[in-house]
Amino acid sequence: MIPMFSIGPLTIYFFGFMIAIGATVGFIIFSREAKKQGLDHKLLMDGAMYSLIGGIIGARIIYILIYNPAYYFANPLKILSVHEGGLSIHGGILAGLIVGYWFLKKNKLPVWKTLDIVAPALILAQGISRIGCDVFGGPISNALPWGVEVYGEYLHPAQAYEFLLDYLLFGYLWLRLKKPAYSGQVFIHYLIGFMVIRGIVEFTRLNPMVFGPFSVSHVMSFVGIIIGLILIKYRKKSEPIAQGNTNKKSDYMKTAGFVFVLMVVSLVIYYLVQG
Repeated sequence: MIPMFSIGPLTIYFFGFMIAIGATVGFIIFSREAKKQGLDHKLLMDGAMYSLIGGIIGARIIYILIYNPAYYFANPLKILSVHEGGLSIHGGILAGLIVGYWFLKKNKLPVWKTLDIVAPALILAQGISRIGCDVFGGPISNALPWGVEVYGEYLHPAQAYEFLLDYLLFGYLWLRLKKPAYSGQVFIHYLIGFMVIRGIVEFTRLNPMVFGPFSVSHVMSFVGIIIGLILIKYRKKSEPIAQGNTNKKSDYMKTAGFVFVLMVVSLVIYYLVQG
């Protein structure tokens, strides 16, 4: 983890800093859209905060259980050392959704409508957070100019691949949010889209293999895609949404421009910090 600065015994790391920025941006977008659609945005912000906390805890637990349980059970205090790295995005999404679902049902808020609003904000937050993640890509030829040098070896900038694809998915979900065919479509497309992205990026990372070129993360992504496809079949039977809204040409242009600027700025920050 790359340290940024210290305040007494507390060290602020680049990864944690980017997670905070990503979460803040996600909260702002989610709150704005919830308010626009007539939902109790203040109450939903409480739920979003609970989901974030639950997601971080879940991401840590799944990482420990899958990647190195013996080490953490032998060194239990290390479980709290999140600043040293070790979060599973699949575990984070699962735990965050469980907490969010519980909160929505408890407060009698519309689950699928809320999840649709969450989806674009969530993938954008994930993309921004990935900028700060350490370089864990597999070896790459030094003849390729986008490789990152780590201890004399050139590696795939896997995190850059991921946040670029995340931003593209954000653009699609943002436009789809204005005219979903059925309640839940935007969120389900987020789920399937991100699992596909994660599966693609995993081919450029080093992770425990299950069989052949497929890692543990591939298996979890495959399960997520299957769940998404089942949800599509289930949600299509719900009452369709009247198509009153349409995306104008200016909406496509603004979204494309925002995504492009986000990509460029993120790449500049990533390579300035990561090398």
